[in-house]
Amino acid sequence: MEKFEKLTGIAAPMPLVNIDTDMIIPKVFLKTIKRSGLGVNLFDEMRYDRQGNEIPDFVLNKPQYRDTQILVAGDNFGCGSSREHAPWAIADFGIKCVISTSFADIFYNNCFKNGILPIVMPQEVVDVLMKDAEKGSNARMVVDLEAQTVTTSDGESFAFEVDAFKKHCLLEGLDDIGLTMAHVKDIDAFEATMAQARPWV
Repeated sequence: MEKFEKLTGIAAPMPLVNIDTDMIIPKVFLKTIKRSGLGVNLFDEMRYDRQGNEIPDFVLNKPQYRDTQILVAGDNFGCGSSREHAPWAIADFGIKCVISTSFADIFYNNCFKNGILPIVMPQEVVDVLMKDAEKGSNARMVVDLEAQTVTTSDGESFAFEVDAFKKHCLLEGLDDIGLTMAHVKDIDAFEATMAQARPWV
């Protein structure tokens, strides 16, 4: 998993509330167990018509938002089923940070495990960030995880809270496997000791 330190990128406004995981990645695309390749189907039913053509009015189809790395969304983002494919699709598209007033718990935790920073902000702050995102590709936000701030294109800065352990994992690029591998010497030593103590196992 890549380290997340400071992100300067285009932010896309998506003011819809209750964006659930089926909207993020429809169930028809859940046949894979790979984390890659799902970005093309992110928000599939909103991005494409029934013939597979892009819907020009959808925000991520607009030229100024095709390289979006930050998503400013409405309340209760990631609700619905607990599918981990949702953060996989978001990450594969290239989005590294989602800002909302609230997230579904399972989706929120899955984001950290997949290198995505979900930020909870008060409604009045999200409103400011939403307006800034509406400026398009000329307006770039800065998300500084170490300092725990989001800065608009006009230089207005807002602080956010994040769990210290989750922050550490993102800063170091540690998913669950990475956390385990950080203790590989201790694991090897334990296995060697157990092999001597119980060679019949």
